[in-house]
Order: sequence, then C-alpha cells, then structure tokens
Amino acid sequence: MISRTGAAAAVVVLAVTATACTGGSEDKATIAIGIKFDQPGLALKTPDGKYTGFDVDVATYVAKELGYKPDQIKFTEVTSSDREVMIQYGYVDFVVASYSINDKRKAKVDFAGPYFLAHQDLLIRTGDKSITKAEDVNEKTLCSVTGSTSAQNVKDKLAPKANLMELDGYSECLDALEDTRLDALTTDNSILAGYAAQEEHRGKFQLAGLSLSDEHYGIGLEKGDKELQTDINTALKKMVADGSWKKFVQANFGAAHYRNEPAPEITEGS
Repeated sequence: MISRTGAAAAVVVLAVTATACTGGSEDKATIAIGIKFDQPGLALKTPDGKYTGFDVDVATYVAKELGYKPDQIKFTEVTSSDREVMIQYGYVDFVVASYSINDKRKAKVDFAGPYFLAHQDLLIRTGDKSITKAEDVNEKTLCSVTGSTSAQNVKDKLAPKANLMELDGYSECLDALEDTRLDALTTDNSILAGYAAQEEHRGKFQLAGLSLSDEHYGIGLEKGDKELQTDINTALKKMVADGSWKKFVQANFGAAHYRNEPAPEITEGS
C-alpha cells in the first residue's frame, strides 16, 4: 500500500522522491498520511512534535484498522493547494485534511467517506455588529487560504463586491483579522471554531453563525484505488459504530461549544 505513485511512474524524478518519502514499495513498516499542521481542533503540530486534532484522531484510527500502529504513521504536512499533487505523485498514501469532497477534486483523486459535515461560516472580531450575513462583507476585505473554495464561494455567490485576500495559511489570516487589515475570515465552521477556542485567541473572535455551504470532509486517495477506498470506508463505519467518532468530536471541539452535525452517511465508492 505504501508509495502509491500512480501517475508519477511517468515522471521519474518525482517517482523516486515519492518512494523516498513513503519508504519504498517493499517497506510495509510505515504509512504516510497527509494532514494540516496548523489547524487547531483538526490537525495541529505542537512545539514538542506531537500531533493533535480531530483529523489526527480519525487518521490514526483508520491506520490502526489498516494494520498500522501509531509509531508506524508518518504524518506529512499538506496545504489546501497541494493535496491532489501529494496524492497523485505518491508523497502520501492518503490525505485527512478538512478535505471537502467536490467534483473538481474527484476528477483528480478519489475519496472515502465522508466522515464529517461542516458548514462554511465567517469569523469576525468579537463585538463587530457590522457583519451579520454574508452580504455584509461587500466592500469589506475577506480572507481565506490559497486553494480553498470558501472565499471564492462568498465572492462569487453571496458578496461579489468583497475584496478577496488569499494567504498561505489560516494563521496568517487570523493575524490580519486581529490587527484590522481585514474584516472577516471565511472557511469551515469546524476550522474557525478550533482557532477561536485557542487560549491565546479566546475572547478576540466570534463565529457569525452562518451556514453558507455544506462541506463533506472525505479522505483523499489515489484515483482508482478501490481496495483502499473500501478498506477506509469500512474503518470509518466502525469508528462511528463503536463510539470513537463521537469521542473524537467531543475531545477536540468541546471547548469551543461547537454544534456538530451527526456523523454523515458514507457515500463515496458506493
């Protein structure tokens, strides 16, 4: 299962690099899983080198069901803009990174799941009463990360006169929101809740409480790998059935008083 290079076979240099990343096709001792490193509540790499968050818990559970212990997992950082590339060229075996399933992405990769349902929302400064609906960001500066569909969704469909700022990560957007260089940060409410719940941010920001879209998080994998897709779906179903999914949600979002949706029905691969 390791080093699923797929399309990389035609690109020798990338294929060699991919093999080095995952340990080689003969090495079954480790599994490479792509996650975000900077999303508190979902996936965060702490200063001591540990990984925490809902996506981390889901990835670890799935890996266990595939036969891998925690110390056999190699977490690899992915960003919103490079998730498909990381999968296509075999840098990771699969991606668990607040990865919303949509047709554009499914043209390049396959998904297992979904395993979580989030809704797009806006994060604003606490006490800002000028933004109560998406249309209120017209003529204001709106931030999201490069490769994310959230900001463009608002600009295209809800507030066409918004000034769009795209930065490399949500942390950069948050810094700009705090020092008033922008007026709102938009992405999934699960991500926003994680940031707002951080100790250093508590009291500074609040969710607008909007449901601007439905975001079904899936686990991305190499296109055409039906065996892995089936195995991951089986693991996800077991995770819900044995109560682990609910435990992971409470452990990672409880402090933010996040109102999560029930575990979604698994539809990919059916």
